[in-house]
Amino acid sequence: MRVLIAEDSTLLREGLVRLLAEEGYEVPASFGDAVSLLTEMAERQPDVVVLDIRMPPTHTDEGLRAALEIRERWPHVGVLVLSQHIERNYAAQLLASDARGVGYLLKDRVAQVEEFLEALERVRAGGAVIDPEVVRQLVFRTTHADPLARLTPRERSVLEALAQGHTNTAIGQKLHISLSAVEKNLAAVFDKLELSHTTGYSRRILAVLRYLES
Repeated sequence: MRVLIAEDSTLLREGLVRLLAEEGYEVPASFGDAVSLLTEMAERQPDVVVLDIRMPPTHTDEGLRAALEIRERWPHVGVLVLSQHIERNYAAQLLASDARGVGYLLKDRVAQVEEFLEALERVRAGGAVIDPEVVRQLVFRTTHADPLARLTPRERSVLEALAQGHTNTAIGQKLHISLSAVEKNLAAVFDKLELSHTTGYSRRILAVLRYLES
């Protein structure tokens, strides 16, 4: 797997390069800003790009905008975005059009090497990955007006696993329930979030976006 890295922290950038190289990944280049990354995309032809949300010159959303441009110009390339803090609006923007091959992780997750590499592989395979801590905080930040408040604890657990990018089979294994139970709970989630009759869009992605934006 070929991975490009864009991260303005030299320490973290070099650490990522070293980690991936030791794990057998090819890292043809790494960058300290988003502009340099975009300039080299066509020539380097990566399978996945790992980039920070906040980078020079303004340290606001340069990485996010670069990620969205990559999704538009090179849709076959997986994008794994790293963030220092939970920024749900940025996560929602990243997932809004098509969550296939997209990931959003907190930087602390990099220290959990196996989880980080698993996320990288899942994004490369076209899956969606959202940091478990992001999911946990968003799922439990409900109010009486929030449709998520209508979900049962089991339905919330299923939605949380869905948001982390798991398939129905993986959700069943994670929660120790049958595949039919997963499907039943997902159907209830779609119904309570008023997505049962949605056509033209993935209900799974819409369900994740619904609580990201709630």
